Amino acid sequence: MSVKLRGHHLLCVLTFIGHGYSPAFSKNYKAVVKRLNAGEPVELVDGPDEICATLIREETEPHCFNCSVVERDKAAVKLASQILGSELHVGDELVLNSRLIGKMREAYAEGNFRKACENCEWVQFCAEIASSGYEKVLLRNPKHH
Repeated sequence: MSVKLRGHHLLCVLTFIGHGYSPAFSKNYKAVVKRLNAGEPVELVDGPDEICATLIREETEPHCFNCSVVERDKAAVKLASQILGSELHVGDELVLNSRLIGKMREAYAEGNFRKACENCEWVQFCAEIASSGYEKVLLRNPKHH
């Protein structure tokens, strides 16, 4: 199995500390991160993913389908590809090992993902988490089989 994530959620998981849009959303997100910590690979998807699932059920007009979010996905994938040194595409599987997470977190802290995070309501919150050295994040060094 693999965890299905949209492009910009590759960045969001780097700074997730348990907060979210609703208690059910946060509970689902924590379950996704637990799977990543257990070593489950990520499958890059186009559009709403496993993190979005709760919002889609809870809200009549979830932002998951907005053009701005789709653009954020594209920007995140493009920037992640540059940082990781290999082009990422929908359908690709990635293993979020400690080297990859470290590289992405370093780039995030340096501001290399700003374009992908434009107009996101969480951007300041995530910046504070990054500046704290990712101290309370839930995504740790995953175990890989």
